Amino acid sequence: MLLGLMLMMCAPPCELTALLLTATPSRPVEGGSVTLACNVLVPSRRLDGPLQFCFFRDSRVLWPGWSSSPELQLPKVWREDSGSYWCEEKTMAARVTRSPRVQIQVQRVPVCNVSLETQPPGGQVQKGERLALICMVARGTGDITFLWYKGALGLNLETKTQRSLAAKFEIPAVRDSDTDKYYCAADNGYGPSLSELVSVTVRIPVSRPVLTIRGPGAPAEVGDVVELRCEAQRGSPPILYRFYHKNVTLGRSSAHAGGGASFNLSLTAEHSGNYSCEADNGLGAQRSKAVPLNVTVPTEDRKELLASGILEGMLGVLGPVILALFCCGLRKRLGRRPSGNPRGSPPSPVPPASSYVNSPAPLQGQSVYENANVVRGDEVYSLVYHTQQEWPPAVPPPRTRVEDQVSQNPHGIFPPARLSFFCRRAPQTLKLMAT
Repeated sequence: MLLGLMLMMCAPPCELTALLLTATPSRPVEGGSVTLACNVLVPSRRLDGPLQFCFFRDSRVLWPGWSSSPELQLPKVWREDSGSYWCEEKTMAARVTRSPRVQIQVQRVPVCNVSLETQPPGGQVQKGERLALICMVARGTGDITFLWYKGALGLNLETKTQRSLAAKFEIPAVRDSDTDKYYCAADNGYGPSLSELVSVTVRIPVSRPVLTIRGPGAPAEVGDVVELRCEAQRGSPPILYRFYHKNVTLGRSSAHAGGGASFNLSLTAEHSGNYSCEADNGLGAQRSKAVPLNVTVPTEDRKELLASGILEGMLGVLGPVILALFCCGLRKRLGRRPSGNPRGSPPSPVPPASSYVNSPAPLQGQSVYENANVVRGDEVYSLVYHTQQEWPPAVPPPRTRVEDQVSQNPHGIFPPARLSFFCRRAPQTLKLMAT
């Protein structure tokens, strides 16, 4: 009704004078602004007051109707705003002047550079979490229709039409079956433009792994090589496996394509105990149950281990006792102070009595005294080296029983040197022999 009244106000006969409508810009783009100006080229003869202006499009009055301003600002125009525009001028005496019509065509920008992004970024999402697929265009005006597709066959998931450069499609809780390739399309009347394929992987946390121990036979013995096999039935790769013996890490292995992993172990007597393994793919580690392993020691090895253990125990207990007794006895002997030789007189060497086989003449010997010191009271200690040489006989004598016994010596002769330690004191001499 208001539109009818405004048209009736402009209904009086209009005088076509020099009145011109201009649009800036003349070829506007969707989403941009346009300024309409009603220009009076020849002033009206009757100047009986201020002038009023009114703008029209396709016989419809543009808001705000009649006003004193010769310009009208259109903040945003769309393709549906295209049409025929003109303006009118009215005096206080209701004399109306109309401008010629002007065709204004609003230009639409086709969509271009369509892309698809995922949230979380990278397309890696844990099972049960939310996945968002965002379809975006770099340019494009007007109402844009967005479409989302799954898989190479293009299963349509969602369609939205809105006046924006981006739209979002969400999957509230992803499942295993949502692992696939996705793409989207955008169209604003010039044909659809497609994005590239984006891979989405639904990652599954590892389940509790199972540890198995495989060996050449049962029971396991020292020296056997056993295989520790750890495997999680569920879990997205890659999976890192760790192997433990009594909670001490033995080693680790990765399964890049899923499945399980193995670790070989050469058994010793110390490898008896509980074993376990752990699986981890970055979404939380899981530990297996403990598996016991009893390593059997063979009878011969057991005897050797027992004998060595007993020997070590005896040496550890009796060794210090024997050493203490020896030192105590030596101390008592040294504690006796006999009367005899004057203090500090060096002892004479005692020639050894020896018999050698196959020697026609006595062997030549030499005694050397070293480090002769007065140690305590009248006691003098001497370190003597006995160097003995054997002269071979000119004619081998007939063999005797004694020679047969001597010939069993692998060296054929007696040791060439003998070390003696003399502890000489009056009236007796203590001699310790070391060969």
